[in-house]
Amino acid sequence: MVPRLRSPIVLVHGLFGFERLRLAGLTVSEYFPSIPEILQAAGNRVLIPFVSPTAGVADRAAQLKQFLDIQSPSEPVHLIAHSMGGLDSRYMISQLGMGDRVLSLTTLGTPHRGTIFADWAISRLERIVKPVLEYLDLPTRGFYDLTTRECRKFNHEVPDVLGVRYFSVAGKHDGNLMNPEWLLPYVIVMISEGPNDGVVSVASATWGEHVQIWHGDHFSLVNWSHPFGQNRTFNRDPERLYGPILQRLKDEGF
Repeated sequence: MVPRLRSPIVLVHGLFGFERLRLAGLTVSEYFPSIPEILQAAGNRVLIPFVSPTAGVADRAAQLKQFLDIQSPSEPVHLIAHSMGGLDSRYMISQLGMGDRVLSLTTLGTPHRGTIFADWAISRLERIVKPVLEYLDLPTRGFYDLTTRECRKFNHEVPDVLGVRYFSVAGKHDGNLMNPEWLLPYVIVMISEGPNDGVVSVASATWGEHVQIWHGDHFSLVNWSHPFGQNRTFNRDPERLYGPILQRLKDEGF
């Protein structure tokens, strides 16, 4: 069961994120499939911002703040942020004066301490990928902000704000061969950082006062479908995962 909270819920996407993809006026894909609907069915107001898919944390955080200034200027919100979106949210709260306008932040698979896969990818693929993105006029700072070095610096410069409640969810992938798209990053992260969701380790995703571990890969955390993936079959039900997130907030008086 999903409870109703008194304040709006904001779903913040990660790297390469989007709100929804449309073709000929029809929605063919959503970043948070079925999740807004189950939250709204319980009476919650749900906001879904779109920020630059590949810009750095500081720029994405400014865009997130601008969205909230327009959509919720006088009402505090709860943030539920996937992957890099959790770093954007932390920066916005701490560095852009939003501590009094955010009640809680729940991060899903956020690389709070970076991911060794970003280190690996930049060292080996930068010369190939960066020129392509620059040719397409896409920023590249976002990739660097996910490295372990940049996140160490980030955590030193971006402290949590007293009064905001911080929670986190980490994913734990089993490295199954039925999910071949995750095998390379999964192994790289497992060797250096231990159990992970295919790209972000449980240790890196752990932040705040309460941590949950969901079994599945990085995108099962936001209910993406996959015919064989854990928590990503076509009969997946986000209510059983997101209901407890909201219930915890409800129990805390929100």
